[in-house]
Amino acid sequence: MVNLEWYRTFKYIYKTGTLTGAADALFISQPGASLHLSSLESYVGYKLFDRSSRKMIPTEKGKVLYNFITDALTKLEEAEKNFQRSTEKNTPTISIGMCFETFQITLEPYLATFPFNVIIQFGEYPQMIENLDKGILDLIITPQIIAKTTIDYQAFSSETIVLIGGNETDSETFDTLKKQNDLEAIELWLKQQRWYGTTGDMEHLRRFWQLNFNKHADFRPNYIVPNLNSIVRCLSNSSGLAVIPDFLCKTELESGKIKLLWQGKTPLKNTLYFANKKKTIYTDEIQLIKDTFMKIM
Repeated sequence: MVNLEWYRTFKYIYKTGTLTGAADALFISQPGASLHLSSLESYVGYKLFDRSSRKMIPTEKGKVLYNFITDALTKLEEAEKNFQRSTEKNTPTISIGMCFETFQITLEPYLATFPFNVIIQFGEYPQMIENLDKGILDLIITPQIIAKTTIDYQAFSSETIVLIGGNETDSETFDTLKKQNDLEAIELWLKQQRWYGTTGDMEHLRRFWQLNFNKHADFRPNYIVPNLNSIVRCLSNSSGLAVIPDFLCKTELESGKIKLLWQGKTPLKNTLYFANKKKTIYTDEIQLIKDTFMKIM
């Protein structure tokens, strides 16, 4: 039987015209929305959208499918809303924004321990802060601060952006160059290696390169994978390089599956903040989530 979420994703791509719009509406990642659509197209055996640079345009068969399923999906969504409305009096719902990798490493194993409903939203930090200000989100985990009179920021941890390599990476030459502090030779060696990156932006690599070599990285990774956790899994017991936050690979570093190659001539650190509205009716629930994070990190 077809996964119902494929149909829901299809409906919201049809309504919003973009994968991003559908992902935001359903609180899933954009790659997740793309996977749902490709799975549905593979199942039905034909294209549902023509992809342009700005918008997803439904094909004729896509229009037929939408007209066929939209009433049924609307009834299911109305039933879901009515059910939530009847239970909300006793069980509050807390909406949390953070990056996908942070969720997987920290909060994911603890969701079932919370005595309230939780909605996790992924996205860009500026947009999440805007959604917090509007009341769409109740709490976000962010390395960025955008000053707003309605929002409190609380520093609770930090991350260091580091250069890592698989444990099969031959780093003997690199270790020698580090001892010699030969930055030009270090840069040349790094650019000759195999790199991993993500489908999102490469902010960590850009900042790391700018800080250490005073220039932009003029190369693209050899392997593009969905997220930073995928990079760690790919590098485990393998070879290659990547620049990622240290807390995302702590377990693999300790077990020897990957190795820390360099923190840079000047460590690149980010402070992580809790951000929530100053006035909220969910003080106890938000504090429980914060306490869980503090215990993990």
